[in-house]
Amino acid sequence: MTSSDFLATSPIELLTPAEAERAVAQLGVILEACVSEGSGVGFVLPFSQSLAETFWRGRLAGLREGSRHTLIARHKGTIAGTVSLELASQPNAPHRAEISKLLVHPAARRLGLARKLLQEAERLAFTLGRTLLVLDTVTGDRAERLYPACGFVRVGVIPNYAVSPAGTLDATTVFYKDLTVK
Repeated sequence: MTSSDFLATSPIELLTPAEAERAVAQLGVILEACVSEGSGVGFVLPFSQSLAETFWRGRLAGLREGSRHTLIARHKGTIAGTVSLELASQPNAPHRAEISKLLVHPAARRLGLARKLLQEAERLAFTLGRTLLVLDTVTGDRAERLYPACGFVRVGVIPNYAVSPAGTLDATTVFYKDLTVK
C-alpha cells in the first residue's frame, strides 16, 4: 500500500507538503495552545504563535524529502490535532520510525483524537514498511497513560531529560511498539 492508498481509506488526513504549508498557522495555533497550557513538547515559555509557525515551517523540508509525514485530525472543520511520523534515515534502520509532536488543542481533548491520530500513524508506518515505532513523553503527563493503552511498551525513564515550559527539569518516559506483534 502506498501513502496515496492510505489517504483514500483514512478518516485522518495525511498532509502533502503544500497542504502543510497552507496549514502552518492552524498547526501553530495548536502548538502554541499546548505549550501555553504546559505540555512538554520541546518549548519553554514565553512562547508565541510566531515561534510556533516558525517551528512548523522548519518541518516542511522533511515533508518534501519524504523523511517526515504529518497527519491531522479535524474537529468541527478546524485542524484540532496533529502527529508526525519521522522515518529513521540510518542505513541500519529502514524498519524504524519515531512518533513525534502528537498534539491535540486543549479545547478538543477528550474526543479520542489523540488515539485516532496515533492509530493512523501506526497504520501509515506499516504501509511504509516501518514496523518498529519509538517515542518519548514527559513522565507523569496525561499522554503517558495513552501509549500503553495503545500497545506501546514502556522502556524506562530518563531523569532530568528536558526543561518544561515552566522552566523546571522533567523526566521523560521512552516507549516502543513492534507493529509485527499483534
